[in-house]
Amino acid sequence: MKVAVVMGGASPEHDVSLASGRGIAKAVELLGHMAIPLVIDADGNWLDGQHEAIEILQACDVTIPALHGESGEDGSLQGFLEQLHVPYVGSGIAASAVGLDKHLTKAVLKAHGIPVTPGVTLRGAELTDTEAALQKLKVAGLDFPLFVKPANGGSSFGVTRATNLPTLLAAIAEATAFGPQVLVEREMVGREIDLAVLEFPDGRVETAPALEIHPDPEQPFFNATAKYDSSATRFVVPAPIDPELAVRLRRTAIEVFEVLGCEGLARVDFFVTRDSEPVVNEINTFPGFTPASQFPRMWAAAGMSYAEVVDTLIRTAVARG
Repeated sequence: MKVAVVMGGASPEHDVSLASGRGIAKAVELLGHMAIPLVIDADGNWLDGQHEAIEILQACDVTIPALHGESGEDGSLQGFLEQLHVPYVGSGIAASAVGLDKHLTKAVLKAHGIPVTPGVTLRGAELTDTEAALQKLKVAGLDFPLFVKPANGGSSFGVTRATNLPTLLAAIAEATAFGPQVLVEREMVGREIDLAVLEFPDGRVETAPALEIHPDPEQPFFNATAKYDSSATRFVVPAPIDPELAVRLRRTAIEVFEVLGCEGLARVDFFVTRDSEPVVNEINTFPGFTPASQFPRMWAAAGMSYAEVVDTLIRTAVARG
């Protein structure tokens, strides 16, 4: 089987995507398939040329779009592949677009009664009109400390913890550099728990054992440095949680996956409050996929190797057509 692995892209997560794509391509080869890497550079150009890339994609049996963030995980590449009638791994156009947009994700989940991190979205004049922004926060009952983040994106790029007005204004300015909408959310005190969701070729949707994040204590929160550059950050899987909470997390993760119309895979990130209430923070429709990433770690705890997870993704995409 010929498997195209698309990686890179124009988002700030370009290098993370390259690492994910290389790991996946290696696994594809170990499974006995032919892996064909296709790289999109940081300016959004196909290194092989767009016309050449189209010919390669159409000659492959399935494509793995191993991109993170905008222009890859947001439905744009998925739409391109749909137009080419190329089978691909993961969620379709709508679920990808909604999943990357944190504002839309939370609006949809709230409408279905799923608890999400309390917050507001700032846009347009609110990004520079301090009084308008503060009024919106006041109406929503939000007070310091707060977390400010781009509405689209991942890997904690552009995310800042604000403890007063000056740091809030600086945080909004930083997040605005990543996009025209900014989320301001209440700081959640509790445990950070992730669940990996995987769809199987027969249509079953399952979760792996939960993973708990213990960020580098030298960092202010689980930021990009703690994620990628710190040996002091610990990922504990299976997370030490009681059976009742484990069941609630599993049910909620699958519900999030289904409500948003996801396919193939996703990682659902939770905060678990002090009274053991799970609150959805966000979803990643194509999470980090290096052998050391959280998603493969969780499935390893379930007894599935990295290559077996990739094999499941490929077979599910082929079965879906």
